Amino acid sequence: MVIICIKKYLYILNYRFMKTFMSIFIFLCFGNIQGYADAASVDNGVEPTYIETVAKSGDGVYSLLRKYQLETNECNRSEFYSLNKLKNNSQLHIGTSYKLPIQVYTYNGQSIRSTIGLDDWDVAVSIKEYNEKLVAANIHKQSYMTTKVLWVPFDLVNCESNNENIATTKATTNTPAKVEKKDDANYVVESLFGEDHQRIAVKDLSLKNKVYYLVSGHGGPDPGTRCTTCEETMCEDEYAYDIALRLARNLMERGATVHVIIQDKNDGIRSEKYLKCDNDEKSMGKFQLPLNQLRRLEQRSKNINELYKKYKAKGIKEQYAIMLHIDSRSKDKRTDTFFYYYEHGRTSKALAAHMQSTFRMKYDIHQKGRGYKGFIASRNLYMVRNTLPTALYVELGNIKNSEDRKRFLLPENRQILADWMFDGMNTFSY
Repeated sequence: MVIICIKKYLYILNYRFMKTFMSIFIFLCFGNIQGYADAASVDNGVEPTYIETVAKSGDGVYSLLRKYQLETNECNRSEFYSLNKLKNNSQLHIGTSYKLPIQVYTYNGQSIRSTIGLDDWDVAVSIKEYNEKLVAANIHKQSYMTTKVLWVPFDLVNCESNNENIATTKATTNTPAKVEKKDDANYVVESLFGEDHQRIAVKDLSLKNKVYYLVSGHGGPDPGTRCTTCEETMCEDEYAYDIALRLARNLMERGATVHVIIQDKNDGIRSEKYLKCDNDEKSMGKFQLPLNQLRRLEQRSKNINELYKKYKAKGIKEQYAIMLHIDSRSKDKRTDTFFYYYEHGRTSKALAAHMQSTFRMKYDIHQKGRGYKGFIASRNLYMVRNTLPTALYVELGNIKNSEDRKRFLLPENRQILADWMFDGMNTFSY
């Protein structure tokens, strides 16, 4: 009877008061789920809402995000400014309510993936672990499985992994992997690869009519994920870049046109185990990478897309954008190289499947009995959905795991990764 009365009463309230009523209702049912200064407005599970909190004395953007364990990803900071229509580095006002880059879903009692319409198992696990951390930190009183209130950090489902940063530029440039000169009919020289590797023997022209855009993740102001407990600090962008150069060289040996999007002209292909972390990478070799994450991704996709259109106008049909990243997970979590594809791209999915098959075959030959567990999955990543060429997003391994690190620390293993990816691309056709 009470429930019937409440329903009748709600129908005569205006929308704003209904929203306030529901927030109070959730507060009374679940406790103050911020820990406890916020009331989360929960939708019906189809379209998420955002958590809101009131700024207190001493709160700044960084400290506020840190409280909710969101501060490590630049994407969350950018989204905070965007949600609240603030300029970067704006001060917060005491007593003002601010939206946090956390989306709230009504947990369906079955799984996180079905709750939010997500295919990616690992992302779902990350969301689960995030909610468990909030309980441990006393931000939540109870598990989402009890309250049915699921918090989803913005970066886990909307951003490139581990702080993928971005740059914006008005420039349209020519090939970063530009041929400087020809020694003779069978050699080209590319200084980007460094003095010891710049002379490239062209073995054949089997890839002559194919264009590749290689994008090593992060760079400039964002080193990506790091291993700070290693003998020397390891930065994701340095190792992804070294592997990208090795892959570019392999492709050029077969006559492919290659654009290395993020470049550090001082590095070249390196043979050291520990690659020095720096921040002098530039987009297309000449444009500074700005601090804002979204702007950086916009720049990369824009540069690629403008080049894509030029090649397409010349009749070039096969163009591929390959994004290379290194993952960061628990130190006990060993991962094989895995691949993300564009959910609406048949060729993107086919390339991911072919690459997975290639790696499985290589494991069967070179690591008999170990088994290969690298998966493929669609994921709504910015660079995957906003680049015009066929997109493939590669996660090479877990930088925190000591066994996976051998894949990056040993230069011969970095070359093997490049060789295996090359073999997958060289044998792929659609």
